[in-house]
Amino acid sequence: MMKNKKKRPGRRDARADDMSRTRTRLLKADQQVDYRDYEFLRKFMTERGKITPARITGANAKQQRQVKRAIRRARVMGLLP
Repeated sequence: MMKNKKKRPGRRDARADDMSRTRTRLLKADQQVDYRDYEFLRKFMTERGKITPARITGANAKQQRQVKRAIRRARVMGLLP
């Protein structure tokens, strides 16, 4: 027989405030991403040099692939860490 446990607040309740945040749109719908524009690409990176995910940047899947490709090219060229 199982004991009745007190119900703890779920994770969804704890994250309710985080879920209400609006995403910042760093890219416009028709904006092209260029690897030479390293100042713009820094907006898509953390201070440690990691690429931020699309759920934070607000980019759609196609734009996120363009950003990823541009950041990797800029790293090879030595423009970004």
